[in-house]
Amino acid sequence: MSTRPLCVLVGAPGSGKTTVGRALAAALGVEFRDTDADIEQLAGKPIPEIFVDEGEEHFRTLERAAVAAGLASHPGVLALGGGAVLAEENRAALIGHTVVHLSVELPDAVKRVGLGSGRPLLALNPRATLKHLMEQRRPLYAEVATATVRTDGRDPEEIATEVTALLKP
Repeated sequence: MSTRPLCVLVGAPGSGKTTVGRALAAALGVEFRDTDADIEQLAGKPIPEIFVDEGEEHFRTLERAAVAAGLASHPGVLALGGGAVLAEENRAALIGHTVVHLSVELPDAVKRVGLGSGRPLLALNPRATLKHLMEQRRPLYAEVATATVRTDGRDPEEIATEVTALLKP
């Protein structure tokens, strides 16, 4: 049995990586893993507290380790945090993996994330910040993706069905 993920999900906050990832894993009969949850478990506290207590740089260090561990050892569906693609090391590690970019536009992303609750990078002026993050990261998601699936106005099961079809040889 492979220890590589069947599928790695990337995308902006609110794109549905966790929700779609769980539905996709259930449809495929495999485990779901979220690197943000791995980081929280390792640090023993929620991500917003890591940002406040140790700063974004420390969080990104933990994130690089979580991504490397997930890519090396998780045979199911792996969801990466929205900013994981910022690290060149993570983008390089994704080469050769099946990476699906869950694409979302600003109006749907705002509806899904609320405006900043529990998301440290969205604490100040969340709508403008989310717009900036999406514009900054979109080319990086495109760089690592082997496929892109639009999530706007769609339910998680419908998106999971489309991703499942993409995974068939």
